[in-house]
Parts: sequence; C-alpha cells; structure tokens
Amino acid sequence: MIRVLVVEDDPVAADAHQMYVERVEGFTVTAVAHTRAAAVRALERTPVDLLLLDLYLPDGHGLGLLRSLRASGHGADVIAVTSARDLTVVREGVSLGVVQYVLKPFTYPTLRDRLVRYAEFRGVAGEASGQEEVDRALGALRVAHPAALPKGLSGPTLEGVTRVLKESPEGVTAAAAGERLGISRITARRYLEHLVTVGSAVRRPHYGQVGRPELHYSWLTAGR
Repeated sequence: MIRVLVVEDDPVAADAHQMYVERVEGFTVTAVAHTRAAAVRALERTPVDLLLLDLYLPDGHGLGLLRSLRASGHGADVIAVTSARDLTVVREGVSLGVVQYVLKPFTYPTLRDRLVRYAEFRGVAGEASGQEEVDRALGALRVAHPAALPKGLSGPTLEGVTRVLKESPEGVTAAAAGERLGISRITARRYLEHLVTVGSAVRRPHYGQVGRPELHYSWLTAGR
C-alpha cells in the first residue's frame, strides 16, 4: 500500500481528499493534517510515501514545509493540490520533488488519474535496458490530453452551470439553474447530469407536498 498524508487546511476539502484517495486501489491515508505544524508532527509519528499537499496553509507555505523536509532528509514524494497557478511556484515545486500538480477545484477522476500514474511510476524498478525504457518510466507521470466534452456540451455553458452549483450550497434544480443562466431546463439538466457522471456533483430527490419529487443537484468537487 502507498501511504498518503493529506495536508489541507479546509476540513471539508481534507475529508473529500481522504475519501478520494481511499477509493483508489493500492492507496491508504495514514493521517490528515490541517496545518504545516500538524503535518510535521504526523510525519514524525508515521511513515509516509506520498504527501497530498495544499500549498496555502495557515502557518506557512506548503513549499516551505517541503524545503524543510528535504533539508532533514525526508524523501516522500509530493502531489501538490492547490489553486496556485504561478508557474514560478510550479518550477520551484518540481525542483523540490513535486511529481504532480492538481489544480483546485478538481473531480475524483482527475485525482484518480494522477494517483494511478504515480503508482505506475513508483512501481518501476530494476535497471533500464536503454533510453526508451527510461522515457517510458518517466512518461508514466505525464498526463494524457483531457477528454473532450460529450457531443452537444460547450465549455462556457459548463462553466456557468458549475458556477451556479458552487453558489447554491443547498442544491439547485435543473429548472432553477436554467433560469439563472438563460437556458432551458432540459439543457441545464444535461450539464448537471454530466457533472454527476464525472464525480463533480450529486443528485438527490427533494420531496414536496404533492407530485413527483424534484431532483436537486449539489457541488461535490474537492477544493475551493
């Protein structure tokens, strides 16, 4: 099993990250830390193979934590889970041993893909027979091009539906989402169902006083 320490300051996001990791075969979460100090204490108590590391922590930057770990000889790999889009930060992270970046907000399939690729990379052992085998081993960490949206769905409209979901903590119906975006209920429902399919949203029936229950959709993606 690949032992993972989740470092995330938002408790809700941390719970989601833990749930996502433990759904992937071969991975187990050994501890969850909400601060840099708590992460250090967890690493002192428990052997860890991989950090799922938020870069914005209340008591210091995640890369500061990583620099101190490297200085002390800790060799755990790191997947950065962050909203940071500064490529200077990305380059520094790579120099410190960050093997993957996952930008918030993200879906379960996105993190699952990164974890599966990491496990494949980690499983490579022995001596390479040549350049091709070295390239293949390193290629395990490369991310494939994202799949196109299903036919008939557009990126801008998906962004709008996603925004409506995020702004509706109590959930939203297809009719309400459509009204807010100026699209039909049927169109809104197609996008909402797509978000359910990729693991970004959940649907629940809402029972009123009469008639059939309405489906309410809620945002489920980890991060913020």
